[in-house]
Amino acid sequence: MNSERLDHDRDYEYDAPADAPTYDCPYCGRPFAREEWRTLHYGLEHPAELDDEEVQAFRETYEDEEEDLGTFRLQALAVLVAIYFCLLMIYALV
Repeated sequence: MNSERLDHDRDYEYDAPADAPTYDCPYCGRPFAREEWRTLHYGLEHPAELDDEEVQAFRETYEDEEEDLGTFRLQALAVLVAIYFCLLMIYALV
């Protein structure tokens, strides 16, 4: 299944602006807008091709991404709780 996805990526044309900097994957040629996204792509799509330094970079980037996602989830939960209590107070007053 993974090889099917890689074949699909090779057939797909990516539309990136000519003046925008891109970070291309040397294994499949897929462009990325951020170097971190390319690093995550390496570890998720091409783990067998990575050397020890690239594996370490992937792990660090993955941990940073997990931390950012955890923070986002907590913030989203706080917003939902605030909305719930606001609606509850409006319902109690009306």
